[in-house]
Amino acid sequence: MKIGELSARTGVSVRSLRYYEQQGLLSPTRLENGYRDYSPFAEEQVHTIQLYLNLGLSTEEIAGFLQCVMKNKEAFCQEIMPIYRHKLEELDKQISLLQGIRSNLEERMQSILEEQQSFEKEK
Repeated sequence: MKIGELSARTGVSVRSLRYYEQQGLLSPTRLENGYRDYSPFAEEQVHTIQLYLNLGLSTEEIAGFLQCVMKNKEAFCQEIMPIYRHKLEELDKQISLLQGIRSNLEERMQSILEEQQSFEKEK
């Protein structure tokens, strides 16, 4: 299957498919005319890549375990748990940072409201 067909079947842009190839996530064969030729298996592979991207993983992280996951179930791929744990740690840090920002914003809003109320009383 050509890149355009793979794009249509998966809903992933041709540009993204080329990027996945550049990152080593897809390996199409090349026809004599230079066109990429994807196996029917590539469709499943692209959906799997999309699943992991939607979990917030980078293409570099995905490349570390994709071949294993495509051959086995996730449970049998030892490479995946450390990556998941690291991602959860990152998310926890981001959540903590966002909660701090939210708290600071709420405090600032409260301060402004109190200042406005004080100004209204002085009128």
